[in-house]
Amino acid sequence: MGTVLYARGIFINRCYEELNLSDPGLILSVHEEYLQAGAEILETNTFGANPIRLARYGLADKATEINAAGVRLARQAVENLSNRQGGEAWVAGSVGPLGVRLEPLGKTGLDEARVAFAQQIRVLVEGGVDLLIIETMPALNEARQALAAAHEVAPELPVLVMVTVDDEDTCLDGASPEQAAALLTEWGASAVGVNCSTGPTTVLTAIEAMRPATMMPLAAMPNAGMPREVQGRNIYL
Repeated sequence: MGTVLYARGIFINRCYEELNLSDPGLILSVHEEYLQAGAEILETNTFGANPIRLARYGLADKATEINAAGVRLARQAVENLSNRQGGEAWVAGSVGPLGVRLEPLGKTGLDEARVAFAQQIRVLVEGGVDLLIIETMPALNEARQALAAAHEVAPELPVLVMVTVDDEDTCLDGASPEQAAALLTEWGASAVGVNCSTGPTTVLTAIEAMRPATMMPLAAMPNAGMPREVQGRNIYL
């Protein structure tokens, strides 16, 4: 979603989630293009719509409105597809990291983090998402608080949890993919995986390491990797 919005001319200093309110037609059109391309799951445009991250833009008080609109737009795109072509798709509530360090490395407490996640997830669930995707988690303690909040708010919903890894195939808190997979499974994730990171090769290596550590379904959602300069051009090799 973020990459497409940037390609549409939305500057990176904007709050992309706020576009659910100020430019809903743009968000709806992106969802519809993904469906036309064959997507079977739409993620709501709510990756950074937790109150802590929204506070950077002075929008913490809009968290409920932004998340509700995010679900509504994704659901509308699915309904439009069904009306036109008879197709079906699921809507997944996107939950990204808080953007702050949690204790003991940071000032934000674990309980405070769980409350922030629960506030967002509650709105996504009330809006009618089919599942939750907790993604790009940099550290297992944060992933655990998000997952605990999901279980607290909606114990019946499937929850996919994905971490992000560095060039050494480890989470940003130093945990290995095997540790991440085993612990996320123990904590009750419905599926585990890796997203974003430094590209497909890194994600594949991490996913292969996860496989022996869990019997849960695995998810891989890599970005395009990091470009390299080749004769003055930035090329994604």
